[in-house]
Amino acid sequence: MTSTQQEEFWSGDFGRQYTDRNSRHLAEWNAFYEATWGRTKLAMNADFVGDLPRDARILEVGCNTGMQLKGLQDAGFQQLYGVELQAYAVEKAKEYSQHVNLIQGSGFDLPFKDAFFDVVCTNGVLIHIAPADLPRIMAEMVRCSRRYIWGFEYYAPATTAVNYRGNEGFLWKADYAQLFLDQFPGQLRLVKQELYPYVTDAERGNRDVMYLLEKTA
Repeated sequence: MTSTQQEEFWSGDFGRQYTDRNSRHLAEWNAFYEATWGRTKLAMNADFVGDLPRDARILEVGCNTGMQLKGLQDAGFQQLYGVELQAYAVEKAKEYSQHVNLIQGSGFDLPFKDAFFDVVCTNGVLIHIAPADLPRIMAEMVRCSRRYIWGFEYYAPATTAVNYRGNEGFLWKADYAQLFLDQFPGQLRLVKQELYPYVTDAERGNRDVMYLLEKTA
């Protein structure tokens, strides 16, 4: 499968720099979330998947250095998998988590059988997928999930392009839960959604969203 422009961008030096800027150990990661959104990521996660059995099989698409997976591991989840495009990030992930199944690969071609996972999730990944390519990665996520799709992404009521560090065509805000519902009518239902305004950017009104979708067919 031919790489997209965004995949090539993130596989190179820009992606490596992003990984270096955004890699944190668990305590620092939680402090960053609390300062930015007023809640730790562990607390956000607990609100959405805290009641799931700890042997639930979870895949994160675009796991970078595995901080979210480490947080889920700290919460007691045992069967954790991550797919990451960037080889450098996969190697760095070994510094932040152990006993997590990490694979270098693309979200457009997940190397797992249908319905292999109880949960398939993203954290700040769909925002970097060109809108025209979203149906492909969403289809792979839905294919691999037995039950839930879970996400944490930038939010806007309508898909909006954002200049990212001087680069155009590499970042978008959108209502990603609704895009999933539109793409798979009658196959998904929205279980829960919550908007998180930025404590550090309150005057501009920027918000992120966490959502949980369940397969119905």
